[in-house]
Amino acid sequence: MKTILTLSRYIVGILFIISGLVKANDPLGLSYKMQEFFEVWGWHALNDYTLAFSVLMIAFEIIAGVAVIIGWQMKLFSWLLLLLIIFFTFLTGYALFSGKIKTCGCFGDCIPLTAAQSFMKDIFLLLLILLLFVNRAKIRPPKNTFAAISLLLVAVLLSFGLQAYVLKHIPLVDCLPYKKGVLIPEQMKVPPGAIPDSTVISFVYKKDGKEIEFTADAFPEDFSEDSYQFLRRYDKLVRQGNAEPAIKDFVLLTASGNDSTTQILQSTGTQYWLFVRSIDESSAPMVKKAIAQLKPLLIITPVEEAVRQSLGETLNAVTLLKCDAVAVKTAARNPQTLYEINQGRIIQKWALRDAPIIH
Repeated sequence: MKTILTLSRYIVGILFIISGLVKANDPLGLSYKMQEFFEVWGWHALNDYTLAFSVLMIAFEIIAGVAVIIGWQMKLFSWLLLLLIIFFTFLTGYALFSGKIKTCGCFGDCIPLTAAQSFMKDIFLLLLILLLFVNRAKIRPPKNTFAAISLLLVAVLLSFGLQAYVLKHIPLVDCLPYKKGVLIPEQMKVPPGAIPDSTVISFVYKKDGKEIEFTADAFPEDFSEDSYQFLRRYDKLVRQGNAEPAIKDFVLLTASGNDSTTQILQSTGTQYWLFVRSIDESSAPMVKKAIAQLKPLLIITPVEEAVRQSLGETLNAVTLLKCDAVAVKTAARNPQTLYEINQGRIIQKWALRDAPIIH
């Protein structure tokens, strides 16, 4: 039994550490995945707190992984791990059986898992953690308390320090579709021979205090905007495909609403794209500096009005393009992310503050 418990501790601990480190490379990715769940459940009020939830959850995964490996405070950590894995199993089960969430983001974008793979992984971990929980009194704490506390302190500093760094800059390892060397037009294509997902648009309204869900082709006969209050809409998966484009919803619109995506992607020569996910008084001066120094420069943003208010007449020297907020979130993990582009290929990318071509 001792050997089984030791092996189980190492498996659980290593998996939690790997899961935490992969997600710590991109805590915004987990934050966006949380928002996806909250949108489906109608918990919109929690969207502003998802980044804090993400940072804390990632840090706990790493710290708990280290704690279970060394056998530190197992009476406490066995409870915490059991509660966490039950929560994870619920999320992955919901993603799998509801069809409303395609992936749970358990290992981030660097180790993509399907909903079914994530659910089976959590079932496996749940069994191991139950074994540790039942036998928690048999797991002896480390003899060298100083070494154990030092190791846990390193885990705390690493988990929070890594996340603080990548949030200020960009992920150390880029696992997103918009990574260096990628040809964007190719990433926008469905792989040859692939079967796309089949979805239907579902709406959720409230009437007489009750939530009512229906599809776009089956509105209630008594439907009216006066009696039905709109809550949300989502694409409900009815048939799982076997592939989809890596880059979706990437459309560049001019101020007049014209789609200029193809024209821009086919342009020859070096271009600079500045994705502006958000802008404020502290970031506006750096954006103005980029406008003055980089030619040709395109500013791509989902917050067009905020950019116009912050930059004013400076925008006359560049092309301002509007893009879907989700696409920009994927392309720009930093609020101001600069790309060097040549005929649709990503040559280089930086957080704007780190770009060596800005001085």
